[in-house]
Amino acid sequence: MTKSARYSVIMLVTVIMMLVTGFLPQDQSRDFRIARNLDMFFSLFRELNSFYVDEVDPDKIVRTGINSMLQTLDPYTVFYAEEEVDDIAFMTTGKYGGIGALVRNAGDYTVITQVYKGFPADISGIRPGDILKMVDEKSLKGLPVDKVSDNLKGDPGTTINVTIERNGNELMVPVKRERVAVAPVPWYGMLNENTGYIRFTSFTQNCNQDVKAAFLDLKEKHNLTQLVLDLRGNPGGLINEAADIVNIFVGAGSEVVYTKGKVKQFDATYKTTRQATDENIPLVVLINRGSASAAEIVAGAIQDLDRGVVMGQRSFGKGLVQITRPLSYNAQLKVTTAKYYIPSGRCIQALDFTHRNEDGSVGFIPDSLISEFKTRNGRVVRDGGGILPDIEVIPPTLSQVASELYVYNHIFDFATRYYYSNPPATSPSDIVITEKVYNDFRNFLKERHFTYKTATSSQLSTLISTARREKYYDLYEKEFSELQSKLAVNLDKDLELFREEISELLEDEITERYYYQEGAIENAAKKDSTVLKAVELLNNRTRYNQILTPVK
Repeated sequence: MTKSARYSVIMLVTVIMMLVTGFLPQDQSRDFRIARNLDMFFSLFRELNSFYVDEVDPDKIVRTGINSMLQTLDPYTVFYAEEEVDDIAFMTTGKYGGIGALVRNAGDYTVITQVYKGFPADISGIRPGDILKMVDEKSLKGLPVDKVSDNLKGDPGTTINVTIERNGNELMVPVKRERVAVAPVPWYGMLNENTGYIRFTSFTQNCNQDVKAAFLDLKEKHNLTQLVLDLRGNPGGLINEAADIVNIFVGAGSEVVYTKGKVKQFDATYKTTRQATDENIPLVVLINRGSASAAEIVAGAIQDLDRGVVMGQRSFGKGLVQITRPLSYNAQLKVTTAKYYIPSGRCIQALDFTHRNEDGSVGFIPDSLISEFKTRNGRVVRDGGGILPDIEVIPPTLSQVASELYVYNHIFDFATRYYYSNPPATSPSDIVITEKVYNDFRNFLKERHFTYKTATSSQLSTLISTARREKYYDLYEKEFSELQSKLAVNLDKDLELFREEISELLEDEITERYYYQEGAIENAAKKDSTVLKAVELLNNRTRYNQILTPVK
């Protein structure tokens, strides 16, 4: 057996031992089953390696075995080979060595979709819409996004030559990699003369300091009397940071979250330990289906302690805790070790990975197992399905035409053209989609021969096909034809009918070209329907207090 094959087998054995023998109580029966199964796996691999008709790639086949094994558990228990451990560091710190840009597929190449203000890509003049062609004269054609990202990342201080295509011309741009830190608070500011807003996107190391600094800045420079904390789309992260965020608004001595698993050494309780920055300011926390893990801890603790009102949509429902364990050859295992429970005592885990359905699929916690709990003031809250907001706000959905314009990057590409054809505005609020700009967009779509099909017309086509097959179409041909005519897509009509939402998408994308992510967030926040509902509630202090008072 080759050295590579031995390495791969050792890795699989190590992971199995970590998952099974490292955390579970031992007995003779279990020891025997472990030894038997490991011996079977090793002998199976040996036979494959010796006799399979084609050459076996040991790294690939064993990695497949590792991933398949872990998939029987939950999606958060993940194996990282040595070359992937930087991914863990990025998740916990928000830092990596690179150029500070996001990319996506665009035909044979990838395109820059966002640059972080003040980081290497920005300093070097790389802009959204630039197509990446080469790195150090190595072609990027056909490479998937993750491989392109790997070529852009590297040790801080090293320089790469990036060849881009912009407006049909190729340029070579030298870029010096630096330590890139993704800001957990991409924008904060005032929504009106007394309402502050903080957009908070990730729970990385010391992110509580960023949130606190933003809050203090708003208090010191403005007439701040109420606050909106936006956790929508925040996937979570470090659990201790969640406790520190809550501590900004809740004084010392309150339990925020505790974890409980099979191995007692991993059980922990997280409490507020310091004096609150402000434990009286009226607070609304925004969540949606993308708010998970530590974001749910913050929202749930604020709700359970009756410290503020939670608004938006039901959160994701991730009540599981992971730690990383070192493995041989510098690999690591991120493994679920516990569930977490917020102050009322509830666990908000929504999916039951332990009791899978017969087909292997995962179901939600059944209603029969959902329990009621009480907040500090005595309000009823429930477990087993994420955080249910105190006030549910369903954001408006985009029309079909607006969705397709966004998803297929017509909005993005027009913003790129606009950026190179117009001087910058003096502030984000000055970017307005005028009649001329909107007409330019119409002409842009005509140049591209943009067409689309609504879900309604698609369903009608299916109905007509079924009617023909069942021989009803001839009987009602006139009615079908009239309906087809009425439902036929009329792009000019739809561009006018849905002009407001399309204009908002254009405005947000163009704003980001000139004023980066923070400019786009600022522009969007002040017209966001959920944010406006939060401001409306904060302005109605009687209603705000009623929500936090239990019904008797």
